[in-house]
Amino acid sequence: MKYFTIFGNPVSHSKSPLMHNRAFKTIYFNGCYTKYLLEDGNEIIKKFKSLNLKGASVTVPHKEKAYKNCDEVRGIAKEIKAVNLLILEDNKIIGYNTDAPGFMEAISDFEYKNVLILGAGGTAKALSLMMPQAHIVNRSENRLKYFREKNITSFTWEEFEIKKYDLIINSTSAGLNDDNYPIKKEVLEKLFENAKYAVDVIYTQTPFQQLAKEKGLIVRDGSYMLVYQGVLAFEKFVFPKKIDKKEIAKSMFEAIKL
Repeated sequence: MKYFTIFGNPVSHSKSPLMHNRAFKTIYFNGCYTKYLLEDGNEIIKKFKSLNLKGASVTVPHKEKAYKNCDEVRGIAKEIKAVNLLILEDNKIIGYNTDAPGFMEAISDFEYKNVLILGAGGTAKALSLMMPQAHIVNRSENRLKYFREKNITSFTWEEFEIKKYDLIINSTSAGLNDDNYPIKKEVLEKLFENAKYAVDVIYTQTPFQQLAKEKGLIVRDGSYMLVYQGVLAFEKFVFPKKIDKKEIAKSMFEAIKL
């Protein structure tokens, strides 16, 4: 049997084990996927090896530490310096990022021009590569350096002036284990007045999602991004076995509903 896990802190809420284990059964693959509470992100490679893993997902707050500690980084993960997928290949642990491609598939039916991303972590970096027209707003200044070096419009809370955005994305962990908003509630209310869509990378109910629904927006939680990035990860987990991506996505959505 081949073993896989998801590293995070917190991680108890993760539905990734349900998704991947169901998908393993769908294609009759001898695999087992668990979850692991990792407090120190610098220990991620050590834990990967000690658990005898073939692959692992990485969630907040360890994506940047995974990037720094894996043996090699490929694809857009090199650009954004954040890894959400670790794969054992030829005795090396290779880092990838499937967040952005998964997210874009999750909103492929949306029609939008102006985009605002709340937060400036690894997910925001990934999304900014796929949506260079997006604006970034973050509480603190230090995390905006990456975006400003790439001429991506970005603001601190103090600098930000409310404009019309069709799509507003919460890329932070606000609301995951608390009642916080990713930006001041009064600012968010004004933003939602002129927006069409609100997307949260968190797939449990959050104050951000609830407020967007109250304002009449089309709201999509993180389950869509979770599934589509999960399909891309799953493809690498079971390689060289070929998969039907639509079949795997259907299987993963069914697991979430259960």
